[in-house]
Amino acid sequence: MHFRQLRYFVTIARLRHFAQAAAECGVSQPTLSAGLLALEQEVGRRLVERDRRFIGLTSHGEAMLPWAEQILGAVNSMASSVAASSAPISGEFGLAAIPAALPLVGLFAEALLAQNPGLTLSVRSATSREIERSLNAFECDAGLTYLDHEPAGNVLSVALHAERYLFVTRAGAGFDGRSAIAWEDAVTQPLCLLHQGMQFRRILDSRVKAQGLAIAPRAVADSYVALFDMVRSGGFSTVVPDTYAHLLEGLEWARLLPFDGEAERRRIGLVVMNRAPLGPLASAGLAAARALALV
Repeated sequence: MHFRQLRYFVTIARLRHFAQAAAECGVSQPTLSAGLLALEQEVGRRLVERDRRFIGLTSHGEAMLPWAEQILGAVNSMASSVAASSAPISGEFGLAAIPAALPLVGLFAEALLAQNPGLTLSVRSATSREIERSLNAFECDAGLTYLDHEPAGNVLSVALHAERYLFVTRAGAGFDGRSAIAWEDAVTQPLCLLHQGMQFRRILDSRVKAQGLAIAPRAVADSYVALFDMVRSGGFSTVVPDTYAHLLEGLEWARLLPFDGEAERRRIGLVVMNRAPLGPLASAGLAAARALALV
């Protein structure tokens, strides 16, 4: 069994497209198909359902996938550890962050790259569930996500922020003289919010329901940028994490209000998979997060 065959298998399982998988692996599509066939012959089971195109993994393929991901991840970590034993860490650090944590990326990047000048940082936005899957599949080195609500399993974590809610509305919408807002007032406004597939929204719905209130947004999106533009354009207000406060303060159109009596906070932090031995990139991420000591 060759590592390149496992890589073909893991890549096609992730991209679900033969031509795209071949391009990412740097081979022709016939070469990738031949490698998959050789892998199937070696394990004695059909792994991929295909008929001129990718259809899906067989039950045998689904069973094999997490093991193949772990093998490739372990090999990559081994190579990184060997390289780091004689020289500073180099290469790309993959970070996946929930949208609520994206405003924390700058501080983490500064700490990580200051401690490891040979690294570059690659950041992508992802849901909390996608982050957990990506960590297990060795598709990223660390995640920025909630630590207490629907927490990822088997991880090491460092808390970086204790989140509060922030009501954002447009200047002239009737809140200019206010210093705070009650939930009873907020839920009656025409709101635009993240959709319920996003963890922030699920936590928000639970918080509002616990007070005997209901929330019914007029518009939903999967991006805070979209929410802010709807508020800026007029007619909407929104509820967002206070991590975005420093990005909005000073804008003429924006009015930011905390909520009355909000005591409960939600921790956001860095997570890496709790593996032994811990790879050099995961170790570097933890060290950078601990150096920040924000919470």
